[in-house]
Amino acid sequence: MRHRTAVVGGGPAGLTFARVLHRHGHPVTVLERDPAPDARPPGGTLDLREGQGQRALEMAGLLAEFQALSRPEGQAMRILDPDGTVLRDWRPAPGERANPEIDRGQLRDLLLGPLDVQWGRGVAKVVPGGPDGVRVHFEDGRQETYDLVVGADGAWSRVRPAVSSVTPHYTGVTLVETSLDDIDTRHPDLARLIGDGSVAVYGVNRAVVAQRNSGGHVKVYAQYRAPLDRRPDPERDPDPADAEAVRAGLLALFDGWAAPVLDLLRHGTAFARRPLHALPVSHTWTHVPGVTLLGDAAHLMPPLGAGANLAMLDGAELAESLAAGLDDPDETVRAFEERMWARAARWAEITTAGLERLVSPDPAEALALFDQVQQS
Repeated sequence: MRHRTAVVGGGPAGLTFARVLHRHGHPVTVLERDPAPDARPPGGTLDLREGQGQRALEMAGLLAEFQALSRPEGQAMRILDPDGTVLRDWRPAPGERANPEIDRGQLRDLLLGPLDVQWGRGVAKVVPGGPDGVRVHFEDGRQETYDLVVGADGAWSRVRPAVSSVTPHYTGVTLVETSLDDIDTRHPDLARLIGDGSVAVYGVNRAVVAQRNSGGHVKVYAQYRAPLDRRPDPERDPDPADAEAVRAGLLALFDGWAAPVLDLLRHGTAFARRPLHALPVSHTWTHVPGVTLLGDAAHLMPPLGAGANLAMLDGAELAESLAAGLDDPDETVRAFEERMWARAARWAEITTAGLERLVSPDPAEALALFDQVQQS
């Protein structure tokens, strides 16, 4: 395959695609807007599933390294009632590796390896159909041409408009993220509450989830239903940079919940508000030669564990297909898109329904969903 190939976005999808191609001896350029790997916090932990994220790492030749880094104990899940009553306390069996956790930063570093990543190369737009190939316009005004451009640049993809006019829609749920550091030393009671994995508390149209990362770091996510198309309310929507105001607003929103649950919010060090968006469940596009999409750029869905796994599987499968030496790379991409769309539509439907049940007027729906997943 002697084609000029670029992938836009250095997240799990883009790096997996590049790493699998690299393993097969094919050059690929990763174009990443961030100026350096550690330019911003990489985010929380990911559970990589057998047959999805773990399969992608196997195709990249990295499964053994992943297994050495991952935390099987992180699969544990405890569910509480808002009054603090323990409703479920599930722990993985010894040797259970169906969904082990790994920090996003560790996964990024594992995938980066020897890849050619051009940091600080923000893409403004992609224009297909030129006589020399697909033209990539960068934010600094420069342009470059490639035979294949793969958009793996997330929810607000700059590549997506080259193939689809669809944009993400608001799900009705907003998430506020905060974190606690050195939890075992500074907050031992909360450390015991969370355990080795996660603790989740579900109320009426709201939830609090705390998830252990490595190194005593914990991510806490407050979720609630709220309209997005209203004027900001200074009391309900304080400036995220004003941590004290955000904390006070969350404590008021979850007023009456058990003190340990509120302590997860009370001790948070910084806050980020993220309205959750998604693409239509069956998002497809008319094939455009020389351009395609992976991961959230192609099938953004509610963050219930499927997104990163599907993104990595997308990247690995496309790379494997391209590396197979087929005479017509464009037909290879077209066939891949058909497979990706069918798989993504199934998971988008599952995660959309899941979000409706997890942040629901009836908290029993969340517990029923947990039991259903455990029994499947």
